[in-house]
Amino acid sequence: MKRLVLVVKPFKVDAVVRALQAAGVRGLTLTEARGYGRQKGHLGLYRAAEGPVTFLPKVRLECAVEDVGLDRAIEGACQAARTGRIGDGKVFVEDLDDLIEEKEICS
Repeated sequence: MKRLVLVVKPFKVDAVVRALQAAGVRGLTLTEARGYGRQKGHLGLYRAAEGPVTFLPKVRLECAVEDVGLDRAIEGACQAARTGRIGDGKVFVEDLDDLIEEKEICS
């Protein structure tokens, strides 16, 4: 099993979630985030003065994915997040050694 972490543009979240669901992902966690990559942020206003604003709004999605469905989940999410412009996002894949299901916690 793998832990899939995706960082995408906020307006692409719904499409990425639908793609992950279509790939068999049953649950995920969404966190609003701010960051930058190669695009190095943008200029913006801060207290009425224009200056560098390096952190852009992003959304971080995390989910556990079975090894057999990993490629499908990654491909679907990447296709859904793609705009063709810099800053579309990142995908991180980590080994998930242990997973405690909700039903095991609550029983």
